[in-house]
Amino acid sequence: MDLIKYIFLGFIQGFTEPIPVSSSGHLLIIQKLLGEMNVDFETLSILTNFGSFIAIVFLFRKDIIELIKDFFKYFKNKDKNYYNSYKYCLSIVIGTIPAAIMGVVVVKLKVFDFLENNMKFVGVTLLITALFLYLIKDLKGRRSDEEITYKNALVIGLFQVVALLPGISRSGATIVGGMKEHLKRDVAFKFSFMLYIPITLASMIVGIKDLIETSLSGSLIFFYVVATLVSMVVTYFSTKWFRNLVRDGKLIYFVYYCLVIGTLVILFM
Repeated sequence: MDLIKYIFLGFIQGFTEPIPVSSSGHLLIIQKLLGEMNVDFETLSILTNFGSFIAIVFLFRKDIIELIKDFFKYFKNKDKNYYNSYKYCLSIVIGTIPAAIMGVVVVKLKVFDFLENNMKFVGVTLLITALFLYLIKDLKGRRSDEEITYKNALVIGLFQVVALLPGISRSGATIVGGMKEHLKRDVAFKFSFMLYIPITLASMIVGIKDLIETSLSGSLIFFYVVATLVSMVVTYFSTKWFRNLVRDGKLIYFVYYCLVIGTLVILFM
């Protein structure tokens, strides 16, 4: 039963991490529904997030390698053939800065600690997610990767700041920001996950200290490893599925889902 429990939690994290429904919010909902589970959710979150991170880096590995190589080629030789990749990398940095700064402020000042287990608030943020997804569901955009400006990147980065609120989906917020800035659907999707990589890497580095200080028994290590692997595999397929839905303009599915779940959480939790 313990193994099934960790497989289930790894699945929830992996499935909800890339889609616009808030993985952290869903883990809170599951925690409340199942009551005392004898699970260190903070440690579980760090490890299963690592699984999701590996899956997303693997999915975008060709883009990441090409961007890094072209960035340094332009930086070294100023070859105009590599300028677009150089500008795209700088856009990622610019888009990451707002959430990085606010993330430090939130952690240091414990700004949202009083909301951590407030299920009514999670319900409200799911309804907010539904509203914003509804507003951009039919947008197609016109900007390509090469046409992303530093202003676009900054605006999308500010939307990512909103995802620091408990229950707000990071992918949902950044895709909404990208569509609002007239990016094509797939371009908004890709840029959203390019922003995911540095901000998640930074949060994992911060979480390593807590992880090291956690004493785990042999059986718990096994359960956490299984949950992490499940999260990694499920994230891989969930992200590919989500990308197809974004391309086809089917965000309305997530509008309905967030609307229903948010309402149920407010009414009954």
